[in-house]
Amino acid sequence: MEPSQKPKTTRSVTILVVTVVIVSLFAGGVLGYSVGNSATSGEINELQDQLSTLQEQISNLQPTQNIINQNNTYILGENVSLSQLYEQVKDSVVVIRGIIVQYNIFNHPYYTQVQGSGFVYNFTGKIVIITNYHVVEDTVNITITFINGNGYAATVLGADPYADLAVLLINAESSEYKPLEVVDLSSLEVGDPVIAVGNPYGLAGSMTTGIVSALGRTITEEMSGSYPIANVIQTSAPINPGNSGGPLLNYQGQVIGITTAIVSDSQGLGFAIPSSTILREIESLVTSGSYNKHPWLGASGTDMTYEIATAMGTNVTYGWLIVQITSGGPADEANLQGGTQQVLVAGEYVTIGGDIIIAINGTRIINIDSLSTYLEEYTLPGQTIDVTIVRDNQTMTVAVKLGTRPQ
Repeated sequence: MEPSQKPKTTRSVTILVVTVVIVSLFAGGVLGYSVGNSATSGEINELQDQLSTLQEQISNLQPTQNIINQNNTYILGENVSLSQLYEQVKDSVVVIRGIIVQYNIFNHPYYTQVQGSGFVYNFTGKIVIITNYHVVEDTVNITITFINGNGYAATVLGADPYADLAVLLINAESSEYKPLEVVDLSSLEVGDPVIAVGNPYGLAGSMTTGIVSALGRTITEEMSGSYPIANVIQTSAPINPGNSGGPLLNYQGQVIGITTAIVSDSQGLGFAIPSSTILREIESLVTSGSYNKHPWLGASGTDMTYEIATAMGTNVTYGWLIVQITSGGPADEANLQGGTQQVLVAGEYVTIGGDIIIAINGTRIINIDSLSTYLEEYTLPGQTIDVTIVRDNQTMTVAVKLGTRPQ
């Protein structure tokens, strides 16, 4: 009987072993799942904590840019928006139109319409329109039009070709006048944001933005002859034909200049007559119709360069080289000397041998920009200045009594 019981015992043991294995595998799986799930949950919780910390840091981050987007409104310094600023100044900027009469070879007249911009200004209770001289030069039938479409006849009250400034007079309802404030630009710096409002190609009330690219530039326009217009602002604000005469504004809506010129085929290069020129001349333009206090040196010249210095045998690479002296002028009276010979320098003929102006009243003169700016901003006709020159590699100071620029 014993042999018949052995297979049953073996089968029971086998079943028990299989059961234990299954239970072990199941327990191991449950344990592994629990451990894995616990580790995953820990990682998820850690990631959630990091995300919460990052969100908190972002919410506490303060804006570091001058212009941010907030509800589609551009917010500038001192919480001023571009749209608000435009609403503040748009009614003060006008379109200026005029007619130029010319004659053909048969002496028959033909007419050309010119157009520019201007802005309203209150000079001690007298409302005027300020613009560029070249906008109204040789024009007749001048009109101005406000952005609301109301137009009026205008007359030239005063003008200064040497500064490209003109002041117009109109007779409109007092409700039309919303004068802009003209401020001194002594605090203006390269990199400051600016806004130009005008009428490019006749598109009234257009606004563009940019920065001050440079200060103290000089430009020469046709109506100013050979005399440079001094202390001009260079800006990256897009300026096009028709913008001339419009205001260049800071972000407080104050006038810091008058847009006046563009460089052909350039990108983002425009110029503006500085507000300091307006403030200096406005009284004379309004009361007498002209401005005749531009100082005059009576000399023409060119900027010094390393190449010119080498040709002259001098180590002075900056300053303004006098090329020609006007007979009977201030420089001539002070015995300053012009050039004596022409040489080829860097592919161009230059007249060398003249005095090199390197300082005026102790202020370093680097080129025509600094020379013209100093004379225009800090001197007057009849004033005697100390001019430091280099002559034959010798430095000396000469007293020069400035004259008045010829009309």
